[in-house]
Amino acid sequence: MTTKRNLPAANTVQDETPQKEELSKKIKEQKILVDELSNLKKNRRVYLQQPNSNIFFLTDRGQTLSTSKKELDNLKKDYQDM
Repeated sequence: MTTKRNLPAANTVQDETPQKEELSKKIKEQKILVDELSNLKKNRRVYLQQPNSNIFFLTDRGQTLSTSKKELDNLKKDYQDM
C-alpha cells in the first residue's frame, strides 16, 4: 500500500523561487540604471529606446532618473510582498 501526499506548500515554494530570482535581477538592473543616471554630468544627453524598436529619442535626464527611481521602488515593494 502506497499513499501519495499532496504537498501544496512545496509546490508553491518552487513556483515562487524563479519569480523572486527574476524580480531580484530586475531590481539589480534598475539599481545600476539609477546609479548610472545619478553619476552623469548635467550636460550629458540621455536617450530612451522605444519598446519593440531600434529607435531612440532624446529625453530629459532628470525625468528619466525620477521614473527609474519610482520603478525601483515599485520593484522593491513587489519583492517584499512576495
